[in-house]
Amino acid sequence: MTAAASPWWSPDRHADRRPRLLLRNRILAAFRAWFAARDFVEAETACLQVSPGNEAHLSAFATEAIGASGVRTPLYLHTSPEFACKKLLAAGETRLLSIARVFRNRERGPLHHPEFTMLEWYRAGVPYTDLMADCADLLALAADTAGARRFTYRGREADPYAEPERLTLAEAFTHFAGIDLLATVSPPGETDRDGLAAAVAQAGLRVAPDDTWADLFSRVLVARIEPHLGIGRPTILCEYPISEAALARPAPGDPRVAERFELYACGVELANAFGELTDPVTLRARFEVEMAVKLRVYREAYPIDEDFFEALAVMPDASGIALGFDRLAMLACGANRIDDVIWTPVAETLP
Repeated sequence: MTAAASPWWSPDRHADRRPRLLLRNRILAAFRAWFAARDFVEAETACLQVSPGNEAHLSAFATEAIGASGVRTPLYLHTSPEFACKKLLAAGETRLLSIARVFRNRERGPLHHPEFTMLEWYRAGVPYTDLMADCADLLALAADTAGARRFTYRGREADPYAEPERLTLAEAFTHFAGIDLLATVSPPGETDRDGLAAAVAQAGLRVAPDDTWADLFSRVLVARIEPHLGIGRPTILCEYPISEAALARPAPGDPRVAERFELYACGVELANAFGELTDPVTLRARFEVEMAVKLRVYREAYPIDEDFFEALAVMPDASGIALGFDRLAMLACGANRIDDVIWTPVAETLP
């Protein structure tokens, strides 16, 4: 039986971790300065929310508030500051930054931690492609601050100073899996499960009888596409099928896809961005679909934040993005696990 590793607070282990932790601090300070120089307002958003978000596969930590009269009100630790940020956009902010501690249950591994730091920023009145330029600048700034010429992770490398490649989901599915993805998506955004199942089986991947279109989409993305992204230089994976972008508005050139992109380096997903959907009716319908899936898969669902929908009705057109700061710090500092760049990691739990 091997001895357990010493805790993160043991002096010897802390001495090993400390250089990366100090680099993390420097990168975060450089990011704050970058946003301040561009007239972004930084807001601290509340972690306690009436809804943690309405995405099917995000799991939250539940708690409750006890009033002076003893009345108990269910609350959640937020999985993202998104709802609060969009309320601030509705209030009149136009360039908004949130550096938030966020919480996600059911997540632990080399790239996942139940509590982590998310950078979320919004630009009102600009196309979501402006966020792509932000990402390129921030990757280079993180590398420069850390003194890194290359990002590396598990044998994969990327040049953080190189212009990111742009790759659509349709192009990625064709190139890496030999699948015509958009042949299984109709103009209104409806998906053809059987058509995608046949293509996935032809590509040599497992297909189960109860797999949904979304299940098959995710399986191909994880197995055949993500390992090739951000190799040599960062990748911006864009134009997601509309069914995989509940919070994004449809792309003007093709109603089958949405204004959503994800940023990758060394095969690691770093950020998720949207041209924000502000139609309350459409978004409510999408949330209801997401919660129906969550109820089926996890036997739970989260409430709708009605206050958010009231704010959405007056929110301006905007583009927003969420970046996992710890993952980016991990790549910039040459760490192997996300825990290595978190000052006080949450204790591991037994399976």
